[in-house]
Amino acid sequence: MKYTQTTLDKLETLLDEMEYVVRYERGTFQSGYCILEQKKVVVLNKFLQMEGRINTLLDIIPQLNVNPEFFTAESRKVYEDVLIRQAANSTDSNK
Repeated sequence: MKYTQTTLDKLETLLDEMEYVVRYERGTFQSGYCILEQKKVVVLNKFLQMEGRINTLLDIIPQLNVNPEFFTAESRKVYEDVLIRQAANSTDSNK
């Protein structure tokens, strides 16, 4: 995935379709983000640059329990790309 505003927008749209709210706030986040599962809110450190925001969302999305059947075709493709990327990263880290 490219580190562009379009990619960030697609990831935020995907989270929106998952019924999660993405907020950018100040705070002392150990990992750059916080997930409030019960309220379906993802809070990212507002001081992250675009690359950090995209990488953080790529880390978060596979952790969320969702049903991709309800995604639009474009969001389903983005979701599948995220899962493929995460699987490739976990394979690389196991070497």
